[in-house]
Amino acid sequence: MKLSNRIALVTGGTSGIGLEVAKLFRDQGARVIVTGVDQTRLDAASRELGGGVLVLRADLRLAGELDKVFDQIRQKFARLDVLFANAGVGLAATLDAVTEKQIDEQFAVNFKGIFFTVQKAAPLMAKGGSIVLTTSFLNAVGSPGLSILSATKAAVRSLARSLGAELAPRGIRVNAVSPGPISTPFHSKLGLSEKELREAAGAIQARVPLHRFGEADEVAKAVLFLASEDASFITGSEIVVDGGLTQF
Repeated sequence: MKLSNRIALVTGGTSGIGLEVAKLFRDQGARVIVTGVDQTRLDAASRELGGGVLVLRADLRLAGELDKVFDQIRQKFARLDVLFANAGVGLAATLDAVTEKQIDEQFAVNFKGIFFTVQKAAPLMAKGGSIVLTTSFLNAVGSPGLSILSATKAAVRSLARSLGAELAPRGIRVNAVSPGPISTPFHSKLGLSEKELREAAGAIQARVPLHRFGEADEVAKAVLFLASEDASFITGSEIVVDGGLTQF
C-alpha cells in the first residue's frame, strides 16, 4: 500500500488517465477526491470508483469552483497529501484557423487551471506532500495543428520546475508525467473528424518505437511512483511515458 491513509486529489479524474490514476490511488490505500465537469462521466466514475471516493463537479477555470473543492477537502479531511493536476483540454487547428477563443480556452484549463489548483492545494499540504502535473510529449516535439495545446503543455513543464523550486523548502515535491500517444477519450475531443483521427493515429503509431499506443494504466503507474515515497528524492522532474517517441 504505497499511499496508505493519504488524502489524494485527482483533477480531470472521470475518464482516461485521470480515472485510472484515481482507481490505482484508491487501491493503494488513499482516500481519493476526483473532479470533473461532465455530469454523465461524473456519474459513471462515481459508480466505477465506489462510495469511498468523493466525486465532485468543478470547472477548474472558475476560481469560485476551485475554492469550493478545497473548502470541502479542508472540512472533510483537514489536509491534502497528494495532488494529481490532470484536467486538460485540447483543440486541433492549423495556424491560419486558430482563434483567440481557442487560445483562451486551452490556456484557461491547461495552464491557469493547473496553476491555481496548485496554489490552492499547497496550504493544505505538509512536508512529504507530492504534486504531479500532466504535461505531454508535445512539449518536446513539433506537431502541425497542435501549436496551442503544445504551448500549454510546455508551460506546465516549466511550472513543474519553478513550483518545485518554490515548494522544496517546505518538503513538498512537484513533478510531471508526460504521456505520449495513449488510448484514451482525449483524442476524440480534439475537434477532428473520425477520418482525420484515424489518419493521425496511424501516422503517430508508425513513429512510436514500440509500435503501439500506450494504455492509461501504464501512465497511472508512473504517476503512482511520483506520488509515493518511492520518489522521495525526485522533484522538478518529468517522467516520459511515450514508447520512446521523443527519445530516438
